[in-house]
Amino acid sequence: MKIQAINGFKDILPDSIGQWQYIEQTARDVFERFGMQEIRMPILEKTELFVRSIGAATDVVEKEMYTFGDKGITMRPEATASIMRAFIEHGLHVQQPVHRLYTIGPMFRHERPQKGRLRQFHQLDAEVIGAVEPRVDAELIAMGHMLLDELGLQVRLELNSLGCPVCRPPFKAQLIAFLEQKNEGLCDDCKRRTHTNPLRVLDCKKPACRVLVQEAPSLLDSLCPECDLHFGEVREALENLGIPFQINRFMVRGLDYYTRTTFEFLTTDLGAQAAVGAGGRYDGLIEQLGGPAISGIGFAMGLERIALLMEQQDANKLPASTMDVFLVALGGNTLAPCSQLAHALRKQGAKVAIDYSSRSLKAQLKQASRVNARYALIVGEDEWARGEGILRNMKTQEQQSFALTGSSDEQGLRLIEALNIAIQ
Repeated sequence: MKIQAINGFKDILPDSIGQWQYIEQTARDVFERFGMQEIRMPILEKTELFVRSIGAATDVVEKEMYTFGDKGITMRPEATASIMRAFIEHGLHVQQPVHRLYTIGPMFRHERPQKGRLRQFHQLDAEVIGAVEPRVDAELIAMGHMLLDELGLQVRLELNSLGCPVCRPPFKAQLIAFLEQKNEGLCDDCKRRTHTNPLRVLDCKKPACRVLVQEAPSLLDSLCPECDLHFGEVREALENLGIPFQINRFMVRGLDYYTRTTFEFLTTDLGAQAAVGAGGRYDGLIEQLGGPAISGIGFAMGLERIALLMEQQDANKLPASTMDVFLVALGGNTLAPCSQLAHALRKQGAKVAIDYSSRSLKAQLKQASRVNARYALIVGEDEWARGEGILRNMKTQEQQSFALTGSSDEQGLRLIEALNIAIQ
């Protein structure tokens, strides 16, 4: 019986890697234009980190984390808490007042696998730590918008404010009173959340609950003057940057640490998994984890969902990966010199393939086509004896002689020049 991958854990095969690398490289390019610096954290963290940051009453902590109970450690379900832990542990706030950090890597949640949602999934995560200004919120959102735009994706931006510790408690009491009146019509999860995490009821995806909460009070009507001013300045800054958005008063996000600005990049092209990326401000999180009382804001985007959306929207068709040269060695005496030439070309930066099996010319040229080689250099026993090879343009099928004289390094340099290979 063959062993297969665990349900919810997916292989990323070579024919998809080009797209993933393109997404990651585009993200790095856009992020670094905004002064972001990369950080990498371990996959395993102390369970307490996520309980204290995400919230004990959240679905993530209650149901979805991969936790080794006897060890007190958990496979990270998201990146923000890990970045904050590293930020505090290494005293980064001492080095400079504002840090702009990003990371790319796998996260783990025990959810029901479905399209765009896996148990091991990958995220692009960006955080700005130490800045309180509303324009920073707008700039970070604009960075996410720019990334999706450069990937050729069509999404909509939704925006909300979750207030702060001053204005949220009175609103939660008002919301609980409303939900208690609607208790009979709520799903079991929302009935449980009514007193443990009532804001999450506003974000329930079940149709019956969505209908009931349409009349629920809005936190936007209960913001304190400071939060109301902050949210107004965020909206104004986005308008100044030309970033379109919609207000969604029911957006609450699934993690307890969010305050004030929250946002989501959404699509209608991925079925139930509408969010391509999301984030928000978390002004009390760092202090809650034992660090200084400084602010932060960030977002995460799912690589699997971005890749799916690129396919769905037919965005930025990537050219197939190519090899510069395929060396066709025909006959045992040609293998050694062709191998030396391949090594010399690779040292000089060219992409080279070679088949050591001594198959027929026809078979090797088929292989050259499969790897999308621009040229094939055919070297048979007779050609080698004459000190030459046959250089074939795989697209036009035109052929010309190529001198195989001098050392393999000298041959490689001449071949690179002849083929006009752009070596980085």
